[in-house]
Amino acid sequence: MKNRFLICLAALLGLVSCSKGYFDGYFDGAYSDELAPKRDGPSTADAGQGRPGGQAGVLTAGEWNDLVHWDFWSRVMGSEEYQGMSAYWRLYTPRRVSVRVADGTGKRLSAVKVVLEQDQQVLWSALTDNQGEAELWVAPFQKEAGIDGLSILVDGVRMPDAPKVTAWNVQQAEADVNYYQLQTGPVPAAGKKADVAFIVDATGSMADEIDFLKKDLVNILDRVKGGQADVELRTGALFYRDEGDEYVTRHSDFTGDYRKTIDYIKQQYAAGGGDLPEAVHTALEAGLQNLHWNLDARARLAFLILDAPAHQDHQGVVESLQRSIEAYAAMGIKLIPVFCSSPSKECEFMCRFFAVLTGGTYVFLTDDSGVGNSHVEPSVGEFQVEPLNDLLARLIAKYIG
Repeated sequence: MKNRFLICLAALLGLVSCSKGYFDGYFDGAYSDELAPKRDGPSTADAGQGRPGGQAGVLTAGEWNDLVHWDFWSRVMGSEEYQGMSAYWRLYTPRRVSVRVADGTGKRLSAVKVVLEQDQQVLWSALTDNQGEAELWVAPFQKEAGIDGLSILVDGVRMPDAPKVTAWNVQQAEADVNYYQLQTGPVPAAGKKADVAFIVDATGSMADEIDFLKKDLVNILDRVKGGQADVELRTGALFYRDEGDEYVTRHSDFTGDYRKTIDYIKQQYAAGGGDLPEAVHTALEAGLQNLHWNLDARARLAFLILDAPAHQDHQGVVESLQRSIEAYAAMGIKLIPVFCSSPSKECEFMCRFFAVLTGGTYVFLTDDSGVGNSHVEPSVGEFQVEPLNDLLARLIAKYIG
């Protein structure tokens, strides 16, 4: 649980960073040339120098969507360096079932329940997003599993043919998509409502970054509201530390007045820490139990801002993570981790698994701002460097539009 709340939080909204060495010696090999990241955009190594504390738009970040770059994800999962990450977290993604749903006119439908079954036993559930798309998985908590006897239910109706399954296949750049059309004529679209939550590590190392969070969050949400005036936006926040601290989780439930969320965040401060991993599993549980998500909305986003992995070696933690990830997916909540400064590859891949299994995307801070300590080089391909607040505002607009 080390001190790093607001770096990662800062990470979420354009802040500073922190550096820690988790699980030293585990997967600490050099990157292969094939997996070495390439970045597009100007280097701004001195961009953060001389800027006043708390100014929005200082931190830089990148985004990488493993669902879009499926061939790259296949190579990473099969690489000698990182193939053990699946076994480490007991999260497996080689059996992917991608779904797209439209009405009788071809218009894509959001908030439609889709269920993957095997021999009429439920394997995975999800809700379609604002593009009518959803990701389903065959036994993502098992290394090996068969794919016979699969079927798909869309809005309670069983589809006639077995779905196509996309494996880890480096020859296949994109997933096979299973297209389904509800033959009932035009179907009313889900209401233009969206829930956006921020789940933030609030341990001690983040203290200096709180000013960035306050200004960046105002900046991001002001821009989102201005660009999506027709969307009924609700925001909420949940902060977490670790066992033995002043608190493990605390939260502010969803509200239609995002400035109440901002006011709540302004009251928070960083403290605690002292060991390495944090109570990530408890935070994810609380995000389901204490935040009241609107399942009729067209979008539900949870930005998980952190730089430390879960207590993987504690009894029941991995099982808790598995249950939570399955529940986030079933509720159509995209987890979008924002990985702050840390050398932990275990945390990077934990974050990426969370994003892949819930249909989200992965965000990480870069060194281009010149702010804070060094950040781990991500095991991704070519990416665009952006100001973090621009990137997060762009993602919110993309998923709720």
